[in-house]
Amino acid sequence: MFHIYEGFHLVDAYHKMRFQRKYHPADGAKRFIKILIVALVTLLLWNMPSQWFGIEGLTVIQQRIIAIFAFATLMWILEIVSSWATSVTIIVLMLLFCSDSGIAPMVNEEEVGKLLSYKGVMASFADPIIMLFIGGFVLAIAATKTGLDAQLAKVLLKPFGTRSEMVLLGFLLVTGLFSMFVSNTATAAMMLTFLTPVFRQLPPEGKGRIALAMSIPVAANLGGMGTPIGTPPNNIALKYLNDPEGLNLGLGFGQWMMFMFPLVVVLLFISWRLLLRFFPFTQKTIELKIDGGMQKGVHSKVVIVTFIVTILLWLSDRFTGINANTVALIPFCVFALTGVINKRDLEQINWSVIWMVAGGFALGFGLNASGLAANAAESIPFGDFSPLLILMLGGAICYLLSNFISNSATAALLMPILAIVCTAMGDKLAPIGGTGTVLIGVAIAASSAMILPISTPPNALAFATGYVKQSEMSKIGVIMGIISMVLGFGLVYLMGTMHLI
Repeated sequence: MFHIYEGFHLVDAYHKMRFQRKYHPADGAKRFIKILIVALVTLLLWNMPSQWFGIEGLTVIQQRIIAIFAFATLMWILEIVSSWATSVTIIVLMLLFCSDSGIAPMVNEEEVGKLLSYKGVMASFADPIIMLFIGGFVLAIAATKTGLDAQLAKVLLKPFGTRSEMVLLGFLLVTGLFSMFVSNTATAAMMLTFLTPVFRQLPPEGKGRIALAMSIPVAANLGGMGTPIGTPPNNIALKYLNDPEGLNLGLGFGQWMMFMFPLVVVLLFISWRLLLRFFPFTQKTIELKIDGGMQKGVHSKVVIVTFIVTILLWLSDRFTGINANTVALIPFCVFALTGVINKRDLEQINWSVIWMVAGGFALGFGLNASGLAANAAESIPFGDFSPLLILMLGGAICYLLSNFISNSATAALLMPILAIVCTAMGDKLAPIGGTGTVLIGVAIAASSAMILPISTPPNALAFATGYVKQSEMSKIGVIMGIISMVLGFGLVYLMGTMHLI
């Protein structure tokens, strides 16, 4: 979807590099070993005696879902194929071997236990949260197509003047703001393109180039925390928090922003001071020149008005009664009717992300609809677990995994498991603020992972500029990751205990 963005060449180069590194035939032996490990573990879990699992009343269907879950975990962690390809495979396996539309000899309900509804599995791709994803993508495409993003960047950066330190702060805040509503990859590509002429102005012996290059991925990663549409882990957390058949907490868009937006602003100011401390400027002033701007015409006015109305509706969902998922389809409708977007623009929606998330939702559906979640909750003494341990362990696992694999895949794996654990713990989570604290904490941990160039696409794009060394990225990444999780977990704990989430 990125060819319409400023800096597409950066994104394109990043994806080609990553594909070559992950799936190049030269790594055939290593890839074969990974495939063998996944196959052996999956087949073992699929066929081993059910009593070995230690879950009372485990059915054949539930055992198959455990095997499919293990398959998904290993495939996402080992990255044998793209994340979205794994998700499609998850859905197909569940349909063939666990649903009422599966292979006849394999899905005799009297022998294998309660079957999943094939409509329920397929509906994972049309979950209301998926509509929120699509609405976010459509808004981003319309903003870029009309030049609204470049115009906003010019207007928002202008008040920061020409002092080097203030220009750095401007790029941090503007990138963070954009990342709340636009893909962090697209935001990073656009902002790095704006920085290209700035890099030429700065002396090579100074560290100002490093500070500016690092400001983009740091702000893009942290900014995504600010809204439910800012990054996929937020959407995934919201799905489980608001599921009418699950936790049903009714957490709204405005409610999320009420506590996460101030956190993002504080973190961006902290990162500003850290970047200046580690990478001080030797040149005191910078002249900014940003090309491009808003196109003239009716379409541009439609996009501006629709953006404002959409954001206002998101922020006032408690008063209007229109949830964020429904609001997300309003700009889609308006832009389609007015011709702002056409069928070619629809091809630019990031369908790979949507498929990846849908696979995670299918796993969650399988865990609950098969009765596996209920059986596990009864058989495993989750109520005896320490609430603080659950929070810290969930956050730590998410943070570690997200540094090495997609944070969306990590969230898709952890959220359904933690939702089961939290439900089984009941009121025992009250001392740390309830289930919301745990799931939002995991979403924060996912966005805090930015140690390596491979941790997030914005990190990779900044590293590709050649101005940032891996050791420098790791230093800022570790410090900001720890600060982000400490402040983030503290905030959601406080909001939870005050019953604001």
